[in-house]
Amino acid sequence: MRNAPPPLNALRAFEAAARHLSLTKAALELNVTPGALSHQIRGLEDHLSLKLFDRGVRSIALTAAGKALHPGLQTAFLHIQDALASVNALGDTRVFVVSTTPGFTSKWLAPRLYRFSIAHPEIDVRVSSTINNANFTTDGVDAAIRNLPIDAAHDKALEVEKLIDQSVVPVCSPALVEKHGPFTSPDMLKGVPLIHDDSLSSRAVLPNWADWFAAAGVTDADVSRGLRFNSADHALDATVSGAGVLLANDVLAYDDLRTGRLVMPFDLMLPSRRCYCFVCAKKRRESTNVQAFRRWLKEEAAALDWSKAR
Repeated sequence: MRNAPPPLNALRAFEAAARHLSLTKAALELNVTPGALSHQIRGLEDHLSLKLFDRGVRSIALTAAGKALHPGLQTAFLHIQDALASVNALGDTRVFVVSTTPGFTSKWLAPRLYRFSIAHPEIDVRVSSTINNANFTTDGVDAAIRNLPIDAAHDKALEVEKLIDQSVVPVCSPALVEKHGPFTSPDMLKGVPLIHDDSLSSRAVLPNWADWFAAAGVTDADVSRGLRFNSADHALDATVSGAGVLLANDVLAYDDLRTGRLVMPFDLMLPSRRCYCFVCAKKRRESTNVQAFRRWLKEEAAALDWSKAR
């Protein structure tokens, strides 16, 4: 083995390929061709005089030497990313990046965020809307607001604090009540178009229309019918327009209920056993920007007056 260290690009190529166990996926991540990536890895093997991968026709597997090398390299690159993130944070302390879902951004956070900007003009907020959980090491995110199970186990590296419990409630537009109502019995919803919010259906088991009708004592409702949306804000917008009755996330429907754009035809609510939480990396929780945003979020959550929305 030579004394000189191998090229950094070769080490990066090996680490990505070992993590994905795919030259194609590693090349895509590093924005190089699979051929170039393979060339870098072979150069590293020549440098070390060791075989790092067993190469099949359509797959690769780590050798004993590859398995020994990968964990240390993976940790080293994570440390480099952390160091660069710290330097970037020092270079522009005005910018604060918060990650949350598109529905929560549109229906809850965005209408309130101006108040944070007025209170903290020294902080420039950037909102990253995504259904995926933020990676606080690689995504450049300072904090996140996530819809999580109330009894979820959390990564020990993360700070997680509950903000708002979530339930599901039936909602519709006042115009729909005028057209089909007044609703005096849950049975009457069997003849009204239903709207389904499937935005979390792939990740969580949430109360649905079948559960709601069962809780209301209605046994013969056809819950297979109706519009389906994979975005909560789109489902709410369709409901405000009078398209039907939605079994809605009450937090996201709060402003539309408070302003009268939506009404609850019945006050039967089902707990979802989920809540919205503030999340950040523990190593960043003492940051002035993180503390300011966390404090503001808690104040906004505490100010919700559910008597005006139900």
